[in-house]
Amino acid sequence: MERRKFISKSVLVAMTGAIGVEIVYGLKLPETYIPLALQNPNPFELFKKDKEMVLLNERPWNMEAQAHLLDDRITPNKYMFIRNNGLVPENINAENWSLTIKGESVLKEKTYTLAELKSKFKHYTYQLTLECGGNGRSEFNPPAKGNQWNVGAVSCAEWTGVRMRDVLEDIGIKNDAVYIGYHAIDLHLSRDPNKTPISRGAPMSKVLQDETLLAFQMNGADIPLVHGYPLRLVAGGWPASVSGKWLEGISVRNKVHDGAKMTGTAYRVPCNTVAPGEKVADKDMCIIESMPVKSLITYPKTGAMITDGEKLNIRGHAWAGELEVAKMEYSIDFGATWKTCSLEKPVNRLAWQHFNAQITFPKKGYYEIWSRATDSKGTAQPMLIPGWNPKGYLNNACQRIAIKVT
Repeated sequence: MERRKFISKSVLVAMTGAIGVEIVYGLKLPETYIPLALQNPNPFELFKKDKEMVLLNERPWNMEAQAHLLDDRITPNKYMFIRNNGLVPENINAENWSLTIKGESVLKEKTYTLAELKSKFKHYTYQLTLECGGNGRSEFNPPAKGNQWNVGAVSCAEWTGVRMRDVLEDIGIKNDAVYIGYHAIDLHLSRDPNKTPISRGAPMSKVLQDETLLAFQMNGADIPLVHGYPLRLVAGGWPASVSGKWLEGISVRNKVHDGAKMTGTAYRVPCNTVAPGEKVADKDMCIIESMPVKSLITYPKTGAMITDGEKLNIRGHAWAGELEVAKMEYSIDFGATWKTCSLEKPVNRLAWQHFNAQITFPKKGYYEIWSRATDSKGTAQPMLIPGWNPKGYLNNACQRIAIKVT
């Protein structure tokens, strides 16, 4: 009779850490067995995502689109990137959901049910661009730590909710208010209730903008669970980490919020240029606010082949954080010369803009199409990777697709 081989103590320790509690009888686990708690479900089915989406991480869930999947003017759920820091909440009851607003700079703490928020305040709908601060991190050299996003951690969905400004006016805030912090119900990966996976925020100047919403709908329906159901803060044009999911609390602060992922190097870049690989002290890191100008060719898919003499139609989107994109160009000669694209105005402030162009190629061969956006202040995308930073944030280099003319 074959003897059973049992799991090693070191592997058991790792599994215990991942599950968050002791695995009773853990030393009796067969050597190759994975506990059910660690057997993750199919994320494409679980979150209703397209099979061409790219899974980067399972704990926590992180997934991005490929450029050609983002061709829709309004991003549908199936192509929207996932960026989580903790565990997706379970067993949410929207009927019992509430939001508590408190902090040093509120006149009086107040709690609203979700139903009260929906009935008491006027609803607004905006298309809002959300981009992970680390989108494009995979191109940095030396490599930066974190999820190795390519270009697909960006979206522009249609969000419906109430203005954060209206709610704060209802409860009353003090003159010393400078920042808010958000608080959510997602658990830390360790399942330790005393640890918070993320609690970021924004200065009052951003919070009080018309487009900063307490949102409860995405694209005309309830927000999908993985994107923050039933209530999410949405602040377009800034790193998507500012748009807290599963919102149950807001702190109005008389100082810069100091929650999880607000200190140290998280979502910060060097205040001054540094050499690649250089270590930067925390005090010399500045919080990321408005995202930089950027563009994305969504059609055709990179690697497309056309016949000699055929014209190629391209299209895509461009955005510039708090600003508007003023000019859109393309190059087929590696940036030596540039030609203008047709560029649409944004549907509303903080929505991405759509561009298109028709390209002719001089002869057969291999080409790359580069896209370059310029914002309303005259700042253009760099042709190659911008300044290195320790966490690989804010890569807004020109996007490139490969084409063969045969």
